[in-house]
Amino acid sequence: MPFGQVVIGPPGSGKTTYCRAMHEFLTGLGRKVTIVNLDPANDTLPYECTINMQSLITLEDVMEKLRLGPNGGLIYCMEFLEKNLDWLQALLEKQKDHFFLFDCPGQVELYTHHNSVRNIVAQLQKWDFRLVSVHLVDSHYCSDPSKFVSVLLTSLATMVQMELPHVNVLSKIDLVEKFGKLDFNIDFYTDVLDLQYLFGHLEGDPFFAKYKKLNEAIVGVVEDYSLVTFVPLNVQDKDSMTEMMKAADRAIGYHWGEGEDRTLQAMMSSALGADYEYFKSAQVQEKYMKEEGEEEQQQEEKMDIFPGNL
Repeated sequence: MPFGQVVIGPPGSGKTTYCRAMHEFLTGLGRKVTIVNLDPANDTLPYECTINMQSLITLEDVMEKLRLGPNGGLIYCMEFLEKNLDWLQALLEKQKDHFFLFDCPGQVELYTHHNSVRNIVAQLQKWDFRLVSVHLVDSHYCSDPSKFVSVLLTSLATMVQMELPHVNVLSKIDLVEKFGKLDFNIDFYTDVLDLQYLFGHLEGDPFFAKYKKLNEAIVGVVEDYSLVTFVPLNVQDKDSMTEMMKAADRAIGYHWGEGEDRTLQAMMSSALGADYEYFKSAQVQEKYMKEEGEEEQQQEEKMDIFPGNL
């Protein structure tokens, strides 16, 4: 029974970087890993690609021959792959004992309401693949309440559409405050706590104040489903990659697969990982977020060291 991760998310969220990092990480642990590039527009791959959709069809050719734009071209490419899954099946059969990372295109509508990717994934499941959807979004959206609400709605729509075990990821967590300080601690965003607190920040902006009822309705939908949470990720941090691997493995029951280590230690680390969420959030908070007054203190220290610059 092959296992794998279907890596999806908006453009620029770090899907290809994630696939490269996770490939190196899992390979270092002794897993046999195959990366499958399902992005017909990604022609500069930073990893060794065993199966590449571009040998079947490329976005550039579709745009040139059919005179489609990039969005329409991507949809055509995925529909073309859906009609030619025998090509994919033949290549996957050669790597049957491997763990798979499927690097998917960065077009949101492919995962929120278009059916081709969902149908491809459904066929993979019929071939006895056990898959988890890894949905990456940029962590810096947390610094803007309106964008974070949009991320929540997109993540929920993707979960419902894909119909897979699902892990939402706040990627590039080391840059979480790149565009501004967060209004709440990191666990507010990862655990998606009481979203009513966001309204006070949204109402402070005159543009969003007039959309109060719409925002309340969107937040109500997210809270009613109560499905969306996030795993913070920094691909350059070994501890962060370990927690990401555990979250994905738990979602597909990887520790229970054939040939996998079934020792008590392996089972307990998989089953009890959720007990340490508080400590993981505190660690992320300490590593990547500046505490109140820390910036002022750093500035004062700099002034003391370089008094001649004043």
